[in-house]
Amino acid sequence: MTADFPQDPDSTANLPLSQALLLPRIAIESTSPVLENGEFAVKATAGQQVDVRSKVFVDGHDRLAVVLHWRRASSGDWSATPMQFLGNDSWSAQFPVPEVGRYVFCIEAWIDRYASFCHELEKKHQAGIAVSLELQEGRILVQHAIERSQGELHEQLQALLGQLSGLLETEQVALFMHEHSAQLMAEAQNHAYLSLSPEYPVEVERQLAQFASWYELFPRSVTDDPARHGTFNDVHQRLPMIHDMGFDVLYFPPIHPIGRRHRKGPNNSLQAGPDDPGSPYAIGSEEGGHDAIHPQLGTRDDFRRLVAAAADHGLEIALDFAIQCSQDHPWLKQHPGWFNWRPDGTIRYAENPPKKYQDIVNVDFYAPDAIPGLWLELRDIVLGWVDEGVKIFRVDNPHTKPLPFWQWLIAEVRALHPQVMFLAEAFTTPAMMARLGKVGYTQSYTYFTWRNTKAELAAYFTELNESPLRECFRPNFFVNTPDINPGFLHDSGRPGFLIRAALATMGSGLWGMYSGFELCESAAVAGKEEYLDSEKYQIRPRDFSAPGNIVAEIAQLNRIRRQNPALHSHLGFTLYNAWNDNILYFGKRSADGSNFVLVAISLDPHNAQEAHFELPLWEMGLADDAWTSGEDLMNGHRWTWYGKTQWMRIEPWQQPFGIWRIKPL
Repeated sequence: MTADFPQDPDSTANLPLSQALLLPRIAIESTSPVLENGEFAVKATAGQQVDVRSKVFVDGHDRLAVVLHWRRASSGDWSATPMQFLGNDSWSAQFPVPEVGRYVFCIEAWIDRYASFCHELEKKHQAGIAVSLELQEGRILVQHAIERSQGELHEQLQALLGQLSGLLETEQVALFMHEHSAQLMAEAQNHAYLSLSPEYPVEVERQLAQFASWYELFPRSVTDDPARHGTFNDVHQRLPMIHDMGFDVLYFPPIHPIGRRHRKGPNNSLQAGPDDPGSPYAIGSEEGGHDAIHPQLGTRDDFRRLVAAAADHGLEIALDFAIQCSQDHPWLKQHPGWFNWRPDGTIRYAENPPKKYQDIVNVDFYAPDAIPGLWLELRDIVLGWVDEGVKIFRVDNPHTKPLPFWQWLIAEVRALHPQVMFLAEAFTTPAMMARLGKVGYTQSYTYFTWRNTKAELAAYFTELNESPLRECFRPNFFVNTPDINPGFLHDSGRPGFLIRAALATMGSGLWGMYSGFELCESAAVAGKEEYLDSEKYQIRPRDFSAPGNIVAEIAQLNRIRRQNPALHSHLGFTLYNAWNDNILYFGKRSADGSNFVLVAISLDPHNAQEAHFELPLWEMGLADDAWTSGEDLMNGHRWTWYGKTQWMRIEPWQQPFGIWRIKPL
């Protein structure tokens, strides 16, 4: 007895000869950088070179010509450069992306008849084989090129043919092989069996997309009295210190009116007093919604002055874009069809069991009444804040909103304002985090917050440097957030904060910290990674010059980042040998090799750690017994290293890390 199984129709389909004859003879495959066969754009920053690689090959032994073409997506004018053969069917070339916006590139390949002829001619001639017939074939190739050419090229090729006819065999070989002859023939050649790849998109953003330091604060807490609500005008006094610490993005949680129904009290309690400010994420009241400003923060003119003042200090203002509403939001009355309602007529509030957010309700993106009105309203809210000078948005929980919405909204905004950037606050599965990057998010929060051991950190940093994440995902290493008081910091003291600051600043071109980190604040709700007396629910004044702060160290770490191009990206991470599981030792090197930074970080905030370690002399083309120059970038101390194997001791009560610039002597 036999069973009949359904067969894959593609496996038995006959390929008609007429179609087979149209298939490309030259294969162009494994092209990078490419995401999902070109469905999404890979990421780049203005001013860089995009490194393109591909496998290109053909049957037989013919030589190929492979060319990289690129253009701005908004332009019809292509630029081109030959790709270089690397061996093993691999080809590479680079193209510049000097401006913000979208670019596309493609690869073109054909059989180079003349190069193939020259290759065969040279081999036979060097082997002492008679080549008279080959020379005749070469002259025919030149004659065909003459017939295809016009003008000066036509005349030059005729002159070449004339020269060939009067030369001895060895002289003809030399003339055929001459660079000028190859150049003329390349200009006139027939593109035999031409193959063309699809066009692949590249989204080019400004430098701040890849290299930036973020500082988060609640404007309402910029006050000396917890009974007095801070204002935009108060924030002006904080700008010099934030600038001096080396930050270039100043990020505010939602600045909109806050609802009163179900307002949360201190430490997320369900009962709020009459003067409790509530969570800024419960957006909306009778004073307005997402396009309005909380009246206690100030006026729209106050906000505009703050944006301008921040710019004077080298800071850009980033705003939180949180698509959620308090139960007092104007939309509930104006557009009830944008929300989910229970059978008993009550609204469905936000939940993440066992957590409940009674002060927040979510919109329904696909409710019949929400399309297209809700989508257009949210887009216009973003554009409205862009008009106020905001070019950066941190988006709250984007993974809980539809991906098609983000793909549409980001494209709409960037089509009008390509300098706008979006940071995804998405602590979720790796596939979803990567997908958010693919649909347009500039940066993302990461798992860095919970990677503490050497093995965890090494594996994660390496993963971020590999495809597909390196093409679609820019990690922003936030050391803490108002929602996350990392467990590592609860009992690690000042050394623990320095360890995490060093990991973040050296590990990625993007990092961020929430106000209070520089004061080593760590008081937590028992058993949770949450701040005790969380600023999300109350006004929290601070003394930023309090003893034990790490302001100076943060400023120096940011200074080191700016001064060393190798540290301007998370890419380029290389793990090196340090024979101690408590010491993470890695390096980063600029593309041209001129800037080489080594970083050794003790992951133990309580005890001294020692290790032998290797200097990566091989990466500089040096022998194992070479001399190199070392410089401590935290204190400026200089020394000379001899040989590959060295020794270190790190004492966390002094400084739990070393950052060294290495150069050949």
